Amino acid sequence: MFLYEIVVTILFIIALPIYAVIRAIQKKYMFGWKEKMGFLKVPDNLKEKRIMFHGVSVGEIIALENLIKRTKDEFPDYSIIVTTGTKTGQDIAHKKYKGVADYITYFPYDVPSFVRSFLKKVKPSFVYIAETELWPAFSHYCRQYKIPLFIINGRISDSTYKTYLNFRFFFKKMLLNYTGIYTQSNEDNDKLITLGANPDTTKVMGNLKFDVKPKVCDIEIGQNEGRVIIAGSTHTGEDEIVLEAFKQVKSQVPDVKLLLAPRHPQRVPQIEELVKNTGLDYGLRSQNDTFNDKDIILLDTLGELGKAYALCHFAFIGGSFNTTGGHNPLEASVYDKPVISGPDVHNFKDIFGLLTKTNAGKIVKNEKELTEHMTKLLTNEDFYKSACDDCKKVFESQKGALEFVIEKIREATK
Repeated sequence: MFLYEIVVTILFIIALPIYAVIRAIQKKYMFGWKEKMGFLKVPDNLKEKRIMFHGVSVGEIIALENLIKRTKDEFPDYSIIVTTGTKTGQDIAHKKYKGVADYITYFPYDVPSFVRSFLKKVKPSFVYIAETELWPAFSHYCRQYKIPLFIINGRISDSTYKTYLNFRFFFKKMLLNYTGIYTQSNEDNDKLITLGANPDTTKVMGNLKFDVKPKVCDIEIGQNEGRVIIAGSTHTGEDEIVLEAFKQVKSQVPDVKLLLAPRHPQRVPQIEELVKNTGLDYGLRSQNDTFNDKDIILLDTLGELGKAYALCHFAFIGGSFNTTGGHNPLEASVYDKPVISGPDVHNFKDIFGLLTKTNAGKIVKNEKELTEHMTKLLTNEDFYKSACDDCKKVFESQKGALEFVIEKIREATK
């Protein structure tokens, strides 16, 4: 650890001028740098007992939502602290945990002096880190300060695992700093144990992101016998792809309908122009239009998409044909509905990894592949049934993660 401290500190000093230039050019890197260096202003009203959750960015912060809210309810004697590593993660945390978290800040750079400053000021009683972020200095000082440190929702990719194996001597010592490591799958569990994690405290918990419940659907859109495709949370540039694919599919499957739900409702006037160009009849949800006499309905209302997925045959999940990183496919697959996505799903890559191992999910590269897979789901009844069944199987394999972690928190706080 002493050698690591020297090397990391020297490297940080060398990199500091470069980092300053990058911050000046790329404004997003200006956020949180003081907090990451241990210059924190911790609120005076925090309770003495504190539970800290860390999610590096958007996907992890979203995955922690139900757990953090449940922890707030079940452990009222503890203040809740949430940390992130990115500006986007910080924004989502402030949005989702307003009134829930008692303090939201950035996770420190893994430079020993910064870590020590962070831990002495924040004073967490327990630390729960989502996914598998391994920080040598942070884990070392948690152990030195007798702060129980846990990994939850742990996973490790094949490529990362192969790299880490070459440095097993280093990771073995570091992994023993963790009080408990709880993983998404048996495969992840075995990988971490092979790297040196304690097999007695490394257990499979499942995936927190799958702890979602279907919503009661009270939407009437009059689909009659027609099958409905939902294109949910589309972004600029994706509506054109979806509409062209839908036109081609409809030429082969005349009864099919499309519910198009843009991520940002203010884009509806622009999308209306695109829909008009298809020559198909369309309506607006806000005007109570239905599929009784429309081929396309624009979902221009707020708060209805989640439950509308119950009505679809399958769903295309937007934000995936650009750099957004995709949206949560589980909002649709929780209803046992197959999902399709474009190639950019970095916010939910672990979920799509599980779904696409089966017929429950499909990632397509372009409009042609989107059209082909839509057509297959509509025309191949056996394939469609297997895709729906696979949704059930994936959820079944991942259930129980939230209760697992809550029980572990109970054990730790006794």
